[in-house]
Amino acid sequence: MKFTLQAKDTQSKARAGILETAHGPIETPIFMPVGTAGTVKAVHQHELVADIKAQIILGNTYHLYLRPGLDILQGAGGLHRFNGWEKPILTDSGGYQVYSLTEVRKIKEEGVTFRSHIDGSKHLFTPENVMDTQRIIGADIVMAFDECTPYPCDYQYAKRSLDMTHRWLGRCCDRFDTTEPLYGYEQALFPIVQGSVYRDLREQSAETIAAFEREGNAIGGLSVGEPAEEMYAMTEVVCDILPVEKPRYLMGVGTPVNILENIALGIDMFDCVMPTRNARNGMLFTRRGIINIKNKKWERDFSPIDAESDLLADRVYSKAYLRHLIRSQEILGAQIASLHNLHFYLWLVGEARAHIVAGDFRVWKNSMVKQLDERL
Repeated sequence: MKFTLQAKDTQSKARAGILETAHGPIETPIFMPVGTAGTVKAVHQHELVADIKAQIILGNTYHLYLRPGLDILQGAGGLHRFNGWEKPILTDSGGYQVYSLTEVRKIKEEGVTFRSHIDGSKHLFTPENVMDTQRIIGADIVMAFDECTPYPCDYQYAKRSLDMTHRWLGRCCDRFDTTEPLYGYEQALFPIVQGSVYRDLREQSAETIAAFEREGNAIGGLSVGEPAEEMYAMTEVVCDILPVEKPRYLMGVGTPVNILENIALGIDMFDCVMPTRNARNGMLFTRRGIINIKNKKWERDFSPIDAESDLLADRVYSKAYLRHLIRSQEILGAQIASLHNLHFYLWLVGEARAHIVAGDFRVWKNSMVKQLDERL
């Protein structure tokens, strides 16, 4: 894997680059649609490529491990062959999902025991077997196994968790470096910076993670309920320490405004379920602001969903029709809204990249953030 910086904004820390992987290049900054169980919900692969213009998608280790299971994935030749996606894939380690299973998991030095949300069966994730699992899934970029601390989080707990995450990282690297990819192409391992919202812990973690000298680095434990200002403050602290020449991935973020503000702080990669999850509930993101399509004001609005968009679905279907579909819980409504939101997110990071290259990112970003949160 190779990362090349192509442009830097002179009035912020925003950067534009190219991340080269075995399954193709990724232009950064980039948003990665989330395909938790091997699919981006309600979206075909050809739509991801042709309409949304996604360059990389995510899979989730926890969910894929439980279903369809590792035997099926290995039998298929990895997730790329199983789901028909030919571009890069990133898998998270399952650490966030295990963190969210508060009532049915126990964290120890060895790893995490948890019960499946599907059938209650008991399982153990360790740094070693999570590396093995991601080898079988076959993602281009795999994540280290970590503990994602909640917000708010006691300082002492955050410190103990951080130290354990660093010890787990050592074990992840040892296992990853002593095993081989299964499908004939290279995989890269990204460590994850933790430390809750404590500046000294974030600094310590960023320095530790950077010292492992992996191909890229991730920032976790944000966008878990903390105020946006805390997220930005911690991101800035970490980006000032992580190596400039390697990609930086902010996990689980976020709203369009969050994405632009974090690009300005030096982040290259993002993922979030928000565009698809909110779409299924009738929330549309646009460059003019946010539309709740279920509101009565759209009932007789026969104008296109988004006349400024180059997405076919945005021009063919009206707001009134989409409102009808969503309120009727028709599957097509979820499909159209998901296409729209993902297309918008990829458009947004594409525009950010273009303005970084053009040298006017900061001015553009400041004008955009004033519009994006408006309720239409």
